[in-house]
Formats: sequence, structure tokens, C-alpha cells
Amino acid sequence: MSDLDIRPAAVEDIPAIVALLADDPLGAQRESPDDLAPYTAAFERLAADPHQHPIVAVRDGRVVGTLQLTVIPGLSRRGTTRSIIEAVRIHADERGSGLGTQLIEWAVEKSRGLGCQLVQLTSDVTRTDAHRFYERLGFEPSHIGFKLTL
Repeated sequence: MSDLDIRPAAVEDIPAIVALLADDPLGAQRESPDDLAPYTAAFERLAADPHQHPIVAVRDGRVVGTLQLTVIPGLSRRGTTRSIIEAVRIHADERGSGLGTQLIEWAVEKSRGLGCQLVQLTSDVTRTDAHRFYERLGFEPSHIGFKLTL
């Protein structure tokens, strides 16, 4: 396998990121790869916020994975700074190759380097394979998450 480059996402990566987000049963229902305007506007907001880290994994010049790392300073847990890993996606051709493990391990190390004492993530209740994956990497299913669509 060729070298993998994990780096900050660039505006040029948006089409590939959106394609990854849309390439699963849940994403296919909520993403719109044909209309990149809202993603570009969101990316500009992320790029302006030093606590937001949209990331891509690139192999042979092709985006093969992505995630968003968010750093949140807090008061709870004695002022713990935490990171949240969101929107983890691996290209279908790369699933099962170990890329997901590399990407999550990179995010954990990056979080540590940014002064975080806790890394957390959520995963849709239907993604049982993902749950096993995260548990294998040491994450514990410790909370129940709630969402309210506005």
C-alpha cells in the first residue's frame, strides 16, 4: 500500500468529502453531493475557527477518508478540554484496510497534542459495526446521546 497523508482538509477537498459523507445508507438520505454551496459555506466557518479541524486522509492523490475533530474547552471534569470526533468516513475501496484505525489513532494523538484530556464521539444506533470498531480502539459506550432537529 502506498503512503498515506493525513492532513487538514482544503476547500478543493469538499467534493470528495461530501461524496464520502453521502456514501452510506444514512448519508445518502441527508447529504446532497450535487449542491456544494452549503458545504463550502460550512467549510469557511470551520476554517475560521481554530477549534475546528476538518481532516482528510489522502492516498495516491485521492481523498480516501475524512473526519472532523472539534476541541471544546470546558468547566466540567475539573476544567477538562475534550475533543469530539465527528463524520468519520472511509472510502468503500479502503474499508477493512486499517485506514479507519489509522485515522482514529491520528485524531487521538492530535487531541493529546492539543491539550485534550478526553476524546469522545457519537455513532448512530444503527451502526453496530462502527460500535464494535470504536470499542476495539478503547472507546467505551458510556452515555446515551440525544438530538433535537431545529
